[in-house]
Amino acid sequence: MTVPAIAVVDAQTPGNVGTIARAMKNFGFTDLLLIDPPPLDPMGEAYGFAGQARDDVLPAAREITFDALVESYHTVGFTAITGENATGHVRYPVATPTELGDDLARTDEPVALVFGREDVGLTNEELARIDRVCTIPADPDYPVLNLGQAATIACYELRELALADDHLPDLTRDRADPAAVERLHERFADLLVTIGHPEEKRPKTQRLFRRLIGRTTLTDREAITLTGVFRRAAMRDRNGSDRE
Repeated sequence: MTVPAIAVVDAQTPGNVGTIARAMKNFGFTDLLLIDPPPLDPMGEAYGFAGQARDDVLPAAREITFDALVESYHTVGFTAITGENATGHVRYPVATPTELGDDLARTDEPVALVFGREDVGLTNEELARIDRVCTIPADPDYPVLNLGQAATIACYELRELALADDHLPDLTRDRADPAAVERLHERFADLLVTIGHPEEKRPKTQRLFRRLIGRTTLTDREAITLTGVFRRAAMRDRNGSDRE
């Protein structure tokens, strides 16, 4: 699929347009569509709020009509109204950004994420013409986000649609090698024997320790260090000293 465009309908303040452009730059989005935008003075707050997006995303923004938007794109409208039942919202059901990610990745059509006005968002008439409706989960007592905040969260949640794999951090690269983790478990089991932990309790204790380690993201260094600590503790208990 192509990277989704970000469309903003009738923004009231240039600063919010600049904030959205900056969020787009942060998370790999480049195509900004503006419906009835405020004046965007290169010396004004839009460019002041845009950060490095002032050099590319913001000056490349295109004005478009709402009619052209819904005719040319698979549209996803963002709204704070959650539609808790089939009669309580003009469109039901709504999705969260996380739920949308996989669906949009399989779409061959050009996609636009659509945000409305600062005060009233998208109107019911506009939402009725949009293909899908999305909401950002928030406290139901105060679910309405600032326009710039909403766009930033959406860009973050959907960043994998815009950033190539080699631009995304590899959150697994520092994980300990599975063999090192297994050695840690073996040393822990040896330690239980050495300290005389009741034999009938050892399997349960080892399972508890395995669950504990499984909830963490151990690095190789951490696994090796803990393995060494358990080994020295076992040797100390056997020998009455810390000499190996």
